[in-house]
Amino acid sequence: MHKVVIVGRPNVGKSSLFNRLLGRRSAVVADVPGVTRDLKEGVVETEEGRFLLVDTGGLWSGDRWEKKIQEKVDQALESAELVLFAVDGRSDPTPADHEVAEYLRRKGKPVLLVATKVDSPSHEAYLGPLYALGFGDPIPTSSEHARGLGELLEAIWQRLPVKQMDSGPEVAGLRLAIVGRPNAGKSSLLNAILGEERVIVSEEPGTTRDAIDVEVFREGNRFILLDTAGIRKRPESLVEELAIRRSFRAIEEADVVLLVVDPFQVGDRELKLANRALEGGKPVLLTITKWDLVKREEAPKVRRELRERLAHLEHLPRVYTSAFTKQNLDKLFREAVRLHGLNHARVPTSELNRWVALWTSKVQLPNFKGKPLKILYATQAQVAPPTFVLFVNHPEFVTRAFENYLKNRIGEDLGLKEVPFRLVFRGRREEG
Repeated sequence: MHKVVIVGRPNVGKSSLFNRLLGRRSAVVADVPGVTRDLKEGVVETEEGRFLLVDTGGLWSGDRWEKKIQEKVDQALESAELVLFAVDGRSDPTPADHEVAEYLRRKGKPVLLVATKVDSPSHEAYLGPLYALGFGDPIPTSSEHARGLGELLEAIWQRLPVKQMDSGPEVAGLRLAIVGRPNAGKSSLLNAILGEERVIVSEEPGTTRDAIDVEVFREGNRFILLDTAGIRKRPESLVEELAIRRSFRAIEEADVVLLVVDPFQVGDRELKLANRALEGGKPVLLTITKWDLVKREEAPKVRRELRERLAHLEHLPRVYTSAFTKQNLDKLFREAVRLHGLNHARVPTSELNRWVALWTSKVQLPNFKGKPLKILYATQAQVAPPTFVLFVNHPEFVTRAFENYLKNRIGEDLGLKEVPFRLVFRGRREEG
């Protein structure tokens, strides 16, 4: 059975949340820190299935039970598949909240940030400071008024791993979607990687009708390759249209997208596919195929023409491959692993704010009728894609030029120009 553990500092409403999700008053609830010291368990039953919910004592309580409580939480987290990090949604994060956040990052478990005691929709406007904890969007809930519990349960099931029927543990694999126009060499590339003709290769475009998932191991890493149907400008049949939809779904499910490019046939279709992946927060690796057909003396010219035709994708990494000679196939996997790592990079809040201070010192900030834009602080809300939230006095003062300036600096100075990242501006009143 799936195991979900509630963690947080004392008196943030963990036991109230535990009782609400179970639908009965199982844990003792009081406004006194440290009421829960042992682990309490109960089974939550929903239409999607059942999971074991565990309530834990408050971490960083400062009392004589602190060490024992942490030992119990350590024990609970050993087999946890998901952590609900409960924080008080009515106040800014405390030092204890930040200690718990750092503790959970060290544990490496998937985390959902749950803002408790958010009794009214109007209170949700004050959740901005919780992004500084580094676990993405807080889910607003109120155990007293039963608010947000449906959304929380939905988020829990989205994050729980799919149970496998076999007895062995499931090893996470990097999902690589192989996409491109018809006859660009996708299936030949896959066959070359596998060393066998696993998929049919034909000069006739549209041979691949559905996405094919294939497991591959390279240098100790497990990969799931998704070979997809070629994307035409206009589908010629219902079957082909359904295959193209499946290809788009493969992009959504992928960790990294391998955009296969025929060096002799490049155009808007490659740009559209790349944009679709990037807008979905997926790193894109330009995979130039059929490089064995390019004569050595013509290679500089072909590379230059590719740069011109893919000018908008100049910032993306590329690998020149050949299914016939197996050129650079191993490099393809190394680059995919590197991009996946970049897409999951996390910049500490203190370091990010130092960079923001430096960037803003070198440019004139936008202003409206003499009132300047002020960046109060910045934090990284999530990864995959890296998402940076900047809290400002007036979000409407942010100009397109200033936003582009910050994006360029993030790409260059933080080393993220090869992966998609997002920049979000949120309003917050100045202190004092």
